Amino acid sequence: MPSQISSPSPPVVLSVSIRFRRAKGRCEGCGRPHGREVIHLGDGLWWDEDAGTWRCGQGKRHRRLRPPHSTILPMRRTRVFLSTCHLDHDPQNNAPGNLAALCQRCHLLHDAPEHRRRRAVTVRARRAMGDLFTGPYG
Repeated sequence: MPSQISSPSPPVVLSVSIRFRRAKGRCEGCGRPHGREVIHLGDGLWWDEDAGTWRCGQGKRHRRLRPPHSTILPMRRTRVFLSTCHLDHDPQNNAPGNLAALCQRCHLLHDAPEHRRRRAVTVRARRAMGDLFTGPYG
């Protein structure tokens, strides 16, 4: 009888498990709820409707502001979608400790240094190709 080798979880199942079982449908960075529209000020502060309080970009209560209906500050609305983020930026490493459920804002902030690094590599490569085939890169 052939031995059965357990295959790794399909990426979709793993993503759902991280986002909705472990994180319970909330961003692990700031606490924003998946699928809901939140009011925010564009600088990381957002209104947590469930708790009736403002929260900072790390999910901590921010007590200095009034509720959104009683303030004249310009506010935006954003629908929150959770995605599963590789903390070490390696898509091959699907260990649960390397994955986090993050909203759009937290995911972009987490990936920003890696995006800058990759952009610098791309620019250097293009310059090298330009020097090789067409002379100095313009």
